[in-house]
Amino acid sequence: MNTALYYHQRTKHYPDKLAKSLGYLDWANQPEPFRFYEGTKKIELPLLKQDPDCSYKALYDRKLCNSQPINIDTISKFLELALGLSAWKSIPGSQWSLRMNPSSGNLHPTESYLIIPDYDHLNGVYHYNPFLHALEERAILNQEIIKTLKEFYKTDCFLVALTSIFWREAWKYGERAYRYCQLDTGHAIATISFSASLLGWKVKYLNAVSDEEIKVLLGFDKTKWIKDEEEFPEALLLVYKNDVDIIPDIPQNIVEEFSKLKFKGIPNRLSKEHVRWDIIYEVAEFVEKPRTKPEKYKLLQKPILWLKDSPYKASEIIRKRRSAVAYDRQTHIDKETFFHILDKTIPRKEINPFDTEVYNPTINLLLFVHRIYDLPKGIYFLFRYEDDKEEIMKKTRKEFMWKKVSDDLELYLLYTGDFEFTAKVVSCKQDIAGDSSFSLGMIAKFKGLVEKKPWLYRNIHWEAGMIGQVLYLEAEAHNIRGTGIGCFFDDLVHEILGFEDNSYQTVYHFTAGGHLEDTRLRTFPPYYYLEEIRGK
Repeated sequence: MNTALYYHQRTKHYPDKLAKSLGYLDWANQPEPFRFYEGTKKIELPLLKQDPDCSYKALYDRKLCNSQPINIDTISKFLELALGLSAWKSIPGSQWSLRMNPSSGNLHPTESYLIIPDYDHLNGVYHYNPFLHALEERAILNQEIIKTLKEFYKTDCFLVALTSIFWREAWKYGERAYRYCQLDTGHAIATISFSASLLGWKVKYLNAVSDEEIKVLLGFDKTKWIKDEEEFPEALLLVYKNDVDIIPDIPQNIVEEFSKLKFKGIPNRLSKEHVRWDIIYEVAEFVEKPRTKPEKYKLLQKPILWLKDSPYKASEIIRKRRSAVAYDRQTHIDKETFFHILDKTIPRKEINPFDTEVYNPTINLLLFVHRIYDLPKGIYFLFRYEDDKEEIMKKTRKEFMWKKVSDDLELYLLYTGDFEFTAKVVSCKQDIAGDSSFSLGMIAKFKGLVEKKPWLYRNIHWEAGMIGQVLYLEAEAHNIRGTGIGCFFDDLVHEILGFEDNSYQTVYHFTAGGHLEDTRLRTFPPYYYLEEIRGK
């Protein structure tokens, strides 16, 4: 049995039955939103006094910002805009933080670690603590590791590892939580890539590396975890300066060197009690990535469309990203803006963020168009890449029009009509999917990939999360607002398309349009408290 395929089928939502969860929120055991390593040296990072002065286009074109040296100041800038806090929100009796990298339910299962080979007195394995905006020093690198890393990559660089704490999501979402952890990893990969772009740096996913090797690099095999609060390796990324041909791997001889390091720090307790959803740990074990050969992935060499500019700088767009909770059912966007937004989801060579290369492109978009000027209401389909075009057309309904509506995009009209109600129904009856300007489902090539290489179950979701982050930033860039939707009735979407098997599956939904502000909320700056904490 393929446990990943079984897990995906088991955790589908249906109109009369949702995936298994507690069914209520156990507030007494809500997980702590921040991971601290007790007993570690805290290296305070300087907060940005001025954001990088990079234009909106620099989000995608890394050549538009000057390449910065790697030091404590630039690493601090990178982390603040990639994984730091963006604001605090409050209502009477409750306060919570928002981050640059969004998360399902704002629960943030994703943790990050840096391996820095001797830049500006930073030389070690560090956990990034976004609450303190500080690095927690877990181990010091030896000279053999430093020398080997610099010789292997032939450029100034450091490593970023992303991990997941499944319990943080499972507390609310039960068995479906593993999906959301993977989507959140994808969002984080994209925020890392966008932030790096503003410093003139590049990011590459090291696709040859095994999960077991990442555990050794991070000292997880030596960490005393609280049961059910363990962290699981997801992606290892290289952040680097110069335009060199990167081998997406790590030098094999240093894994043994990392196993010799002394790791410090005890992870803090997140909850008093836990509910263990065994299927999450079963699928995580099944899709654990083995060591594989380094691969070069296939991206399009297609010029990016610049149909619309933005009045905002790149860093402004990153900082003001929010998830809308309601839409006004009035805002229309023009056709050019719509096409421009969709174009930024195309996986291109040397265009951020998909040049990070988490895998060959697997996802195309099913779109519900509600309020776009000069474009009929209806259901549309965008091929982000064309490899599966013929197969998808054969597998979908014979009555589809497949009328091409753009000279620049592989965008096709399937049905005309008002599908606001349909969009709401398939997204768990949520109004946000129909009250917006448009919403969509991300249709992934599925069964064949997961059967052949089970660990690609994760990469598929990472790609979806990355698409979601592009859509978030594009919405902010053009004065609308986006919302990722993790709750949807999987098979109702497949029924709309006419799919009769699981060769393709919807893995994530998204919606964007004119949003309604919740006037009850108060907003505070992201690090308003930090000066006082550091003063003490």
